[in-house]
Amino acid sequence: MEVVKEARRAVLCRLGKAAIALLAALGLAGCGDLAEWMAIRLFYRETVLPREQVYSDLMYWGGPDADERKHRLDFYVPKGNGWPVLIFIHGGGWRRGDKAQKFGGADPYGNIGRFYAAHGIGVAVANYRLQPKVTWREQVQDVARALAWVYEHADKYGADKRAIFISGHSSGAQLAARAALDRSLLRELGIPRLAPCGVIAISGAPFDLADEKINLSVFEKHFRAGDEGDRWKHEASAVNLVTPSSPPFLLLHGRWDREGLKRQNQIMHHALTRAGVQSRLVVTPWEEHFLIVAALSRSDKPASTAVMDFIRSAKCL
Repeated sequence: MEVVKEARRAVLCRLGKAAIALLAALGLAGCGDLAEWMAIRLFYRETVLPREQVYSDLMYWGGPDADERKHRLDFYVPKGNGWPVLIFIHGGGWRRGDKAQKFGGADPYGNIGRFYAAHGIGVAVANYRLQPKVTWREQVQDVARALAWVYEHADKYGADKRAIFISGHSSGAQLAARAALDRSLLRELGIPRLAPCGVIAISGAPFDLADEKINLSVFEKHFRAGDEGDRWKHEASAVNLVTPSSPPFLLLHGRWDREGLKRQNQIMHHALTRAGVQSRLVVTPWEEHFLIVAALSRSDKPASTAVMDFIRSAKCL
């Protein structure tokens, strides 16, 4: 009987590896939408949250450049008071994506909100303006504006404004990290030095555009933004904004993610630790670039465990 069980486990393991390899191959081949759809359909587990705990389409910016659709967020709130908040920034290669985006009938970003709210952590899933309508600079500004709104309104919803964390997936992780480390921008928006309490970058890149091994042809179209020379590489790179007073980081990616992305996460982790900043780099054993989105809202996956442990163990002053 034990021999049969072990044989079954081996078959399931091989099938799992084959499925992950297929998803990774589709992503690398440019079939991102199909890979995302497959990942969600295979691994998505829906969390239910009462409607009264969801505040949809809240306008987080109302300035002269306000975008009626993109300057909005959905706020998923736990019961009670004094809970931490996780701001989540969606991916999509800087040019696409939406907080309400669905794949195969599932809403992975909304499910992240419901999952963590059900576990006592509020979540603000935010939109931001997309390229080419704006450049990466305006996108970073939008992410910072969402952070400022959450900080200003946290008390109204019962959150602890000292315990605000900012996160994102893929390009959203790059924007979240870049915004969180830009103290000049945060000061302009009235965000105090101790906010955010932490940064959670999930399968994010690039953090260092000057890395000699980076494939610039992939990123130049997103970050040059009409600039002459090479200054844009420095300005867009979050690694150049790291200081000893930077917030703690959780860098998270899957074992099956792209090698270049893995290297960028290692570069960021080393820069943070050299500056004396608390940084944890977690590599999950089964996930790839799209699968990790579904894993974030499953309690049986190390991705969600790492996120919750990081938030709950943080010392927010």
